[in-house]
Amino acid sequence: MSLLQSPLASNNKQSRTVGRGVQSIFLIVFTLLMTNGILARLVYLQIVQGPTLRERAESNRIRLLHKQPERGNIFDRNGKLLATTRYPHSVYLWPMAHKNKDSWSRVGPRLSQILHIPLDEIEKKLEEAKKEPNYSGLVRIKHDLSLDEITALKEYESELDNVEIHTDAVRYYPHGKEFAHVLGYTRELTPEQLQQKRDEGYRLGDVIGQMGVEKAYEDLLRGEWGGQQLEVDGSGRPLRILGQKQAKAGEDLRLTLDADLQMAAAKALGDRNGTIIAMNPYNGAILAMVSHPTFDPNVFSKPKASQKELEEILLGANHPLLNRALRAYPPASTFKIVTTTAGLESGEFSPDTILPTYGYLNFGGTRFNEWNHAGFGPLGFARAIAMSSDTFFYQVGARVGGPTLIEWTRKYGFGKKTGFEFTSEESKGFVPDEAWKRKVWKMPWTVGDSVNMSIGQGALLATPLQVAVMFAVPANGGYRVQPHLLEDNKQAKSWREPVNMKASTVRVLRDGLRKVVSEGTGKALNVPTLPPVAGKTGTAEAWLRHGVKANHAWFGGYAPADKPEILVVAFAEHSGGGGGSVAGPMALQVMESYFYKKYPGKYNKLQGNNSGNHRP
Repeated sequence: MSLLQSPLASNNKQSRTVGRGVQSIFLIVFTLLMTNGILARLVYLQIVQGPTLRERAESNRIRLLHKQPERGNIFDRNGKLLATTRYPHSVYLWPMAHKNKDSWSRVGPRLSQILHIPLDEIEKKLEEAKKEPNYSGLVRIKHDLSLDEITALKEYESELDNVEIHTDAVRYYPHGKEFAHVLGYTRELTPEQLQQKRDEGYRLGDVIGQMGVEKAYEDLLRGEWGGQQLEVDGSGRPLRILGQKQAKAGEDLRLTLDADLQMAAAKALGDRNGTIIAMNPYNGAILAMVSHPTFDPNVFSKPKASQKELEEILLGANHPLLNRALRAYPPASTFKIVTTTAGLESGEFSPDTILPTYGYLNFGGTRFNEWNHAGFGPLGFARAIAMSSDTFFYQVGARVGGPTLIEWTRKYGFGKKTGFEFTSEESKGFVPDEAWKRKVWKMPWTVGDSVNMSIGQGALLATPLQVAVMFAVPANGGYRVQPHLLEDNKQAKSWREPVNMKASTVRVLRDGLRKVVSEGTGKALNVPTLPPVAGKTGTAEAWLRHGVKANHAWFGGYAPADKPEILVVAFAEHSGGGGGSVAGPMALQVMESYFYKKYPGKYNKLQGNNSGNHRP
């Protein structure tokens, strides 16, 4: 038997099996997939998610300490300061800097002693701040430090680690109550306001304009936040300042108000509930706007206003926060301006029309009285306005009818907002019509409704500001103006639009309004201390609680009668007196202040008090 065998003849197989067939393909594919997956994840983390992850990493190391902007100042038309910012000192703590019990056992009691604040109250503020996510900002412990407190903090500075003194921006109104309703006030955001304003960049603890100019021009006055970038350690402890952005102060505003005239109007109104408005009749610029009862807007800037102070403002029985210039009341006989316009423009009457007047008239079975219960004999439109004859205007209202009277009422701007800046505070008033009568009373419009409306009574309601706009129409020759407070140097025509009445109608109105003062119900203003005045009185029937009658008193007018410079509307709520005896003298004082200042020595002051007739 041969010792050597042929390989071909051998039954022992020496061939490899590992790495052949599908195994090698699987390993290659698996390796490629894993490598690509890792690469894709790296691309996603570094390129797609890179900015977000870098920002998150930075947020663990860097904090932004916000700095509140300075609110813009407010000036009158002559540059007098009406609202500004004062800078009291406040003490702040870093909430994360007092975790060390040994340090806090020294700092806390000393701070409590200097500031006269219980230690547990300070600790509560720090704990509340720590609950805020990623919060590392300063926590204000006390506002408006006294000089003694600042001195003591400086004296013990070496013991008060991470305690800082900074100035705060606090709103300040140098004139206080006299400008409260027109300027408004600022106050810390309510939780509901914060929810609404968070997307606009407002933060917890921010202040915001709550009414008046402060609210209307919040976006301009507010400014833009700034702040510091701080590097912090793992415990949130500040290490160093990396950079800072200066806060941008809000814009300063110049208003159309005249501060001296505003003070004069406040003095003329006195303690009566009501309002006085002074306006440029050509462009609607508000020269003065006061309302009573009033309040001190600085109360809301106090760090801890007393509960009594806040309750008197917020819950006072006479509603001190209410701006009566923008609240609706029956316009009474001042509305005879509109009735005259409707009568002359309807074609039912001519400027030369003469009508008899009576002690009373019956319409639809209802008796409508003349205010003097006797009548005035035959009157034309001008004399009817002068004497404020009710029965004359009853006849005009009855003949022109409801639709025409309502049409002209709306043309004068009643029943809608004037366009004044205080949109949320201003009432639209109310103009009744047949649709309203049928809906509410389930009855059609009657001649009695037209008669009642013709003298400014019934369901008709208008704000004193709307009444001022009405008086501006005859004063400026037939244009409805838009009242406004922001001095922006626009031409007068930019603030008005034509009512589209005949020139003859304007002449009758102006003649009648002048006769009111020269020989009618507004003689209180027929004095040598003023140039010739034109105007109209009004007495609106009104009742207090328990059926006690206490009428509202109105006077609206302008001067000089032939070329008006100023228009004044005075309104006394529930005064119990007439427009000529109560509201007229109020308007007189405001006009005197205006003309004495503008034309010194031209008009002579009278000794003693002026008095006028008691009439609508």
